[in-house]
Amino acid sequence: MVASYLLMAGVLLLVMWRGLLPGLLCVCLGFLLTRALTRWFGALAARALRQPSATPRNLHLAQIAAAALVMLLPLVLLGVGLTHSRGYLVAAPHQYQELLNYMARTVLELRLKLPPDMASHLPDGAVELQRVIANYLGAKAGALAMAGRAWLAGVLFAYVGLLIGALAAVRPLGSTLGPLADQLRQRITLFGEAFRQIVAAQFWIAAFNTLLTALFLLFVLPLWGMELPYTPVLITFTFVAGLVPIVGNLVCNVVLTIVGLSVSPLAAAACLGFLILIHKAEYVINAKVVGRRTQMGVWELLSVMFVAEAVFGPAGLVAAPLFYAYLKKELVAARLV
Repeated sequence: MVASYLLMAGVLLLVMWRGLLPGLLCVCLGFLLTRALTRWFGALAARALRQPSATPRNLHLAQIAAAALVMLLPLVLLGVGLTHSRGYLVAAPHQYQELLNYMARTVLELRLKLPPDMASHLPDGAVELQRVIANYLGAKAGALAMAGRAWLAGVLFAYVGLLIGALAAVRPLGSTLGPLADQLRQRITLFGEAFRQIVAAQFWIAAFNTLLTALFLLFVLPLWGMELPYTPVLITFTFVAGLVPIVGNLVCNVVLTIVGLSVSPLAAAACLGFLILIHKAEYVINAKVVGRRTQMGVWELLSVMFVAEAVFGPAGLVAAPLFYAYLKKELVAARLV
């Protein structure tokens, strides 16, 4: 038991240390997708053959079909994406670098964007604050310019993780397991439950927020004659930021409001109003759905995310809710909390 805990902790630390988090998440995703598709294909086969349940042979064929679909579908989507959106996929880091530079210029030109009567009421210290924010955004843009290689490496790690998860889902388990293997299976089972509860719920929250944001940016704002620049980048950023509970929502709000300010104060107010009405619902969803399932409060999430970001950087923000949920499950299983 002690060895299984040490191995699990060592693996999770190694994942964070070597930047393998996309691969780990995709291992879990590939495993859960393959298992879900296997059950679905097995049920379809039993229904087609008018049987009460799928036979072992049909289940085996369903496993092979599910694993093949999980492994080949990303390649098909990537091929379609490279054919129709090659520039966006390859130059994604450069486009986000341009967005950060654009935001920095907008912050520096804040007084020019505001009406004269409103700008005159800004304190003199606001100029220095604008300069600090703009320098910070510019520094992040410079760092992002070097992220092209890391972007491609992350995509590769993610796909390899998907392959590993799909293959692990179809691997037959032995009838008897040794004590260490049995304990490791318990650790992995609890981690899989935490992933399903945290990441799966957050994925659908991010997808819902992205859909609403896309409708707002592509249809609502153009109807008012206030189309924002970098709309595709902003929509993608909304989804990626939405995968991070609570903090991602705040960052997305700030980015969209600053970009809206570059068009006009009215556009910034519209963006801010939309985000307050729609995106703030994420707090309720996290508290009701994620928090209830994992017995985690908002203050706990914020605390572990703050510490993890300080230690591991942006990857810590993504990993903290998942790792903390797994830790609580282990503590609950051991009857320590």
